Amino acid sequence: MPRPFRFGINMFALDDGASWRQKCRRAEDLGYDVLLVPDHLGMPAPFTALIAAAEATERPRVGTFVLNAGFWNPALLAREVASADALTGGRLELGLGTGYVRAEHETAGLPWGSPGQRVDHLQHTVEELDRLLGDAGYAPQPAQKPRPPLLIGGNGPRMLRLTARHAQIAAFTGGRQAPGKAEGVLELLPPDALAASVARYHEYAAGRPEPAELNILVQQVLPTDDRRAAAREVAARDIGLTADQALDSPTLLIGTPAQMAEQLRERRERYGFSYITVLEPFLDAFAPVLEELKGS
Repeated sequence: MPRPFRFGINMFALDDGASWRQKCRRAEDLGYDVLLVPDHLGMPAPFTALIAAAEATERPRVGTFVLNAGFWNPALLAREVASADALTGGRLELGLGTGYVRAEHETAGLPWGSPGQRVDHLQHTVEELDRLLGDAGYAPQPAQKPRPPLLIGGNGPRMLRLTARHAQIAAFTGGRQAPGKAEGVLELLPPDALAASVARYHEYAAGRPEPAELNILVQQVLPTDDRRAAAREVAARDIGLTADQALDSPTLLIGTPAQMAEQLRERRERYGFSYITVLEPFLDAFAPVLEELKGS
């Protein structure tokens, strides 16, 4: 039996406290299950924003999507995680990644490092969080034991191994560095490349006692009665996909609400994606799709 759908909204625009809380309540009313905040300079501070989101709502969980591990010292992060989990009544989900924007590290005066060094730091961070938060004598104590559920996002072999070993949620961004473009500029993975990443993850996760939840970040939600025309338009933006690939990509939703709902059902069957995250600009555009899939 397939895992039930969950829907997250990744929110990154902060004007003031009142509008932030109103937006969180709207997301709750529309049926979103998780209110998420990324970790980029120029966007809201994740834990502060999530605590405010939890206080403004009753049902949704809250989470980081995802923390840039290079910004964080593991001991200080453990304190933030435990405090936020306690203050949100055990509603926190912790998303972690290596980070992919060198300029943010330079602006913050933090080392960037090679890809291998960034994965090393993420692995050390995860292991330290497990050690610290799993200690019954640690203070403050998180509400969830031994720690909040962990989501790790990434596609490379080392990241997939780390995810298989530690994470309750495996997140697939469906993006990669665009060849020949500035560092941090991404293009979308073709469906066959994304399928290969999922297959590799399952190979590494074969010995898990319990299967992880699989997450996909949907980059665009495009309501239309003409899927083919919309796919051609998307492909023309040089995002790494042909029109045919755009129609088949798990990172894009194109069509009527019923068609998009069917796309998500098919992708859950094919890839195992049951936890669907969409970006804030598509908060309302995705709502009719969420309604179509409620309870499934």
